[in-house]
Amino acid sequence: MISDTQPKEQTALRYLDRDQSLLAFNRRVLNWAQRDDVPLVERLRYLCITSSNLDELFEVRAYNHLAAYIANDHKGDFSVASFEDLHRSAQSLVSEQYALFNGALTAAFAKENISIISHGERDAAQRKWVQKYFEEEVMPLLVPVALDPAHPFPQVASKSLNFIVELGGTDAFERKNSIAIVKVPRVLPRIIALPAKLCGKKQLFISLSSVIRAHLDNLFPGRAVGQFSQFRVTRHTDMAIDEEDVKNLRMALRQGLQHRHYGQATRIEVSSSCSPELSALLLKQFELPECALYRVHGPVNLVRFGQLADLVETPSLRFAPYTASYPASMQPVVRGLSVFDRLKQGDAMAHQPFESFDAVLDFLREAVYDPKVLAIRQTIYRAGSDSAMMDLLVEAVRRGKEVLAVVELKARFDEEANINWAERLEAIGAQVVYGVVGLKTHAKMLLVTRKEGKQLRRYGHLSTGNYNPRTAKLYTDISYFTQDAQLTQDMEQLFIHLASQNHIPKLKKLLMAPFHLHREMIARIDELAAKASKGKSSRLVAKMNSLTDESIMDALVRAGQAGVKVDLIVRGACMLPAQLPGLTENIRVRSVIGRFLEHSRVFYFRCESQEDLYLSSADWMNRNMLRRIELAWPVTDSVLRQRIIDETLNAYLHDGMDAWEMQPDGSYVSLRDPVNGHSAQQALMVRYKKIGS
Repeated sequence: MISDTQPKEQTALRYLDRDQSLLAFNRRVLNWAQRDDVPLVERLRYLCITSSNLDELFEVRAYNHLAAYIANDHKGDFSVASFEDLHRSAQSLVSEQYALFNGALTAAFAKENISIISHGERDAAQRKWVQKYFEEEVMPLLVPVALDPAHPFPQVASKSLNFIVELGGTDAFERKNSIAIVKVPRVLPRIIALPAKLCGKKQLFISLSSVIRAHLDNLFPGRAVGQFSQFRVTRHTDMAIDEEDVKNLRMALRQGLQHRHYGQATRIEVSSSCSPELSALLLKQFELPECALYRVHGPVNLVRFGQLADLVETPSLRFAPYTASYPASMQPVVRGLSVFDRLKQGDAMAHQPFESFDAVLDFLREAVYDPKVLAIRQTIYRAGSDSAMMDLLVEAVRRGKEVLAVVELKARFDEEANINWAERLEAIGAQVVYGVVGLKTHAKMLLVTRKEGKQLRRYGHLSTGNYNPRTAKLYTDISYFTQDAQLTQDMEQLFIHLASQNHIPKLKKLLMAPFHLHREMIARIDELAAKASKGKSSRLVAKMNSLTDESIMDALVRAGQAGVKVDLIVRGACMLPAQLPGLTENIRVRSVIGRFLEHSRVFYFRCESQEDLYLSSADWMNRNMLRRIELAWPVTDSVLRQRIIDETLNAYLHDGMDAWEMQPDGSYVSLRDPVNGHSAQQALMVRYKKIGS
């Protein structure tokens, strides 16, 4: 609806809690594990994903709530109340996870003759095999520690499997009763397949925790094993490095990685049967309140049950394999045209994972082996430990190219892989820099400089996602190839800035955080608001992973109140409540959870017939706008622009299978219509599989 009045004065609006929004996102992911139409093995994977996401929440976000609780702080975003609310919601979600695992999923696997059998369910032959496995493969790696003044509680790593055991009788020194801790090495598989000869026509598995539970007596000869429980501690794992006070960031981070897994505890998981005495001991040891204790009806680490999904040998229980087609706009390359000659004809794109990442690899590969290419510059955020792209950069150095790699050492949970790549590239002569002190380099760009006649010509690649061939098969992202002189010149200036930290000149097309991007996004939103207030038809559609920046949310509220129709496609955390009467009634928020992880960032602004489209590496979050090096760039090619609008915005705004719509109270309602609804992701898979067939 277009307002014919001046914008209302913005009424005080209470934004939603970010962490509660993250937990709501996890419930939407869990829904895929609950859906009967999803293949059974994939349902288990989604359950494991929710557990992994919850782990990350406690590793990264929970510490601030805990610190406020300890300080008895009752004000602000982090407080005693926020701590209790976080655990109350998380406990509820965990209960749903285990109810699903022990109920519907276990029963569904049993119907397929697939089971994880407990000690009580094993026959004599199976028990004999398990005992031999324990004695030969497990027991030699276990060193139980009995607690006394000379043997304090051992350090246990974050998310590791451990047992706490109450012992009766006397030890070798005639001391009565004690507590022992058994640390389980991570090298041991958590799920073990029984040999086929012991399974009949079934696929039978055993859990490592079950194996250890059944043979705890073997670890304590001459002692009586009393109460015991498996337990798992989640710790705060964000590394605090004072970049202003270190001489070598890479070395400081490598040292910090050694201590990452032993930070402040934020959660303890124990078996549901854990005695009050043992749970109290654990809470005291890890200095946590009662509400941070999670009693679970099953394995304390559902994430590791993803191993079962890998071991199941029934293809029909998985998603049908999907092979992405080669990007449509890069098809001439398949027919033998040089990547560089193709880009001279105009910009190109790949919509991953519906189209393959191969075009990006081909772009870099041709640059590496082309004698006319003089220099290659690339940002590296999450490349992975086994990366074809990094191997190509190594080959480029060997072939005498000038290679500049801007490696982000602080990419959370990828620090070690990135440090290793940085050291390998430096060792063979590449120029490696680590971006700007105090800022993460999250922008994804690759620039090739080629000698053509007497000219140097630049070719660029920009992306909403990472240079990681593995995740490129799992995440939806836009890869953008260009020979646009202004865009590539901006990219060159940015690389120089990242290496030299000189003042960056005025950019012609790129919008860069932390300098311009935040301000420009707000200005664009306010411009639409001003035009809408004059009665002009205005529309804003933005697709991203998270929306938590208050300045941008304020601007969106102003725009909605001025009459701009605002549609937000936000996969994860969204703090802006939608459809509140008198406040955000012109704003709609939807979240799409599909087979692939929605990851592309697309921003669309339209007034009357004038439309602008930007792709970006950045979500609309304060950290992306002010504490990271991020990019957004305009798509000026009309054909590609319309294609992006159709495939990443329109398709998702009309998704009636995988979409959820936010309600005024911040909750989400599924828009799933099995009869008439369509899935945007499924439609794109069909479209590009046909092109590639």
